[in-house]
Amino acid sequence: MAHYALTLLLPLLFLGGAAHAAPEQALNRKQALQSLAHAEAQVRREAASRLGEVGMMEDTPALLQALRDADGGTRAYAEQAMWQIWGRSGDRQVDELYRSGVEQMSNGELQQGIATFTRVIGLKPGFAEGWNKRATLYFLSGEYRKSLDDCAQVIKLNPYHFGALAGYGQIYLRLEDYARSLEYFRRALELNPTMDSVRLNILLLEQLIEQRRSEMI
Repeated sequence: MAHYALTLLLPLLFLGGAAHAAPEQALNRKQALQSLAHAEAQVRREAASRLGEVGMMEDTPALLQALRDADGGTRAYAEQAMWQIWGRSGDRQVDELYRSGVEQMSNGELQQGIATFTRVIGLKPGFAEGWNKRATLYFLSGEYRKSLDDCAQVIKLNPYHFGALAGYGQIYLRLEDYARSLEYFRRALELNPTMDSVRLNILLLEQLIEQRRSEMI
């Protein structure tokens, strides 16, 4: 799901990338995957960025590995590339509806967005990001149980979806189920170690749980 406080439920939605100069000749998908291991950081950045344009769902593990790259730019482009890939359903009608839903979300039109993503899900139930965006909107609307149900669908369809795992953590935090919240935040961070807001939540939850444990002794 995804930015923090809403930080955690919304970065899943609007991750923008930094501007960069395009390579003289665009890499194809195979070349981009191979270039993720190149010695030069700029080449790895261009490769990750290019995968955002031409990559497929099966490229997610390679991009997850790039989230551990020593170069911060490569990590940022790899994360954005995953969001771009995940946001493509492969169906023009569904993609147009999806974009409309994201626009409604950005405008704060929560109920309209829920209706739009419900249509997306009806047309393409295997499109994980449709479920993820509706989960986010349910969270923002305070409908936490519905959000949890949609998160479950996201993880079933895309087990690498660190955004939905962070969303789980945020929901359970609101429900004051701190142990479960901590579990899901840890799972999200294991997949995507660049999520600083999640790392902070883990630290705060560990302190809170330890404090409560001490008070019970």
